Amino acid sequence: MAWTVAAALCLGFCGAGEARAETVIAALGDSLTQGYGLPEEQGFVPQMEDWLQAQGADVRMINAGVSGDTTAGGAARVDWTLAEDVDGMIVALGGNDLLRGLDPGQARANLEKIVIAARDAGVPVLLVGFEAPQNYGAEYKEAFDAIYPELSVTYGTLYAESFFIGLEEVAGEAGELRGYLQSDGLHPNAEAVKLIVAGLGPEVLDLVAAAED
Repeated sequence: MAWTVAAALCLGFCGAGEARAETVIAALGDSLTQGYGLPEEQGFVPQMEDWLQAQGADVRMINAGVSGDTTAGGAARVDWTLAEDVDGMIVALGGNDLLRGLDPGQARANLEKIVIAARDAGVPVLLVGFEAPQNYGAEYKEAFDAIYPELSVTYGTLYAESFFIGLEEVAGEAGELRGYLQSDGLHPNAEAVKLIVAGLGPEVLDLVAAAED
């Protein structure tokens, strides 16, 4: 009887110990990450979590998106985000810097601070790029667009060229975006988020793999 009880306990507790703990991925960003204007379950983070789990990843996502945030805001709160026992981090900031025409040099410094904080915490990063519009001029655009790939190379992060890559592919075929935006003309609707998630999903899977190494 004693052996049977001990064996049962071992089967229960030893088996539980062998189970792989879920990987925690934080998404540090602005309203695009936060899910502005959408029911919670239709936002970027819940949809990405569902997509990853459908691919077989044992993942829990943390929504660290703050509507209206700039790279400076992200840099100010990155330590708080990393304190959540995070295994990997998506960094998707810069859209609001562009909307405000902020200095690309300052945006670079802020993003570099975020990436360094993650590196020092041993947390792999997926750095997601944003592209400046033409109307800021060629010099501004060149300086801003170069931030993401250059930081990625310097610090060895994973890199996605654009947050909107999945949406851009469809919009290119359709010729316009109106059917994928909310009434404000800026933020993606639920269907657009689904496309964004499908576009970024493979890169996030690579982040999950890096976090599990």
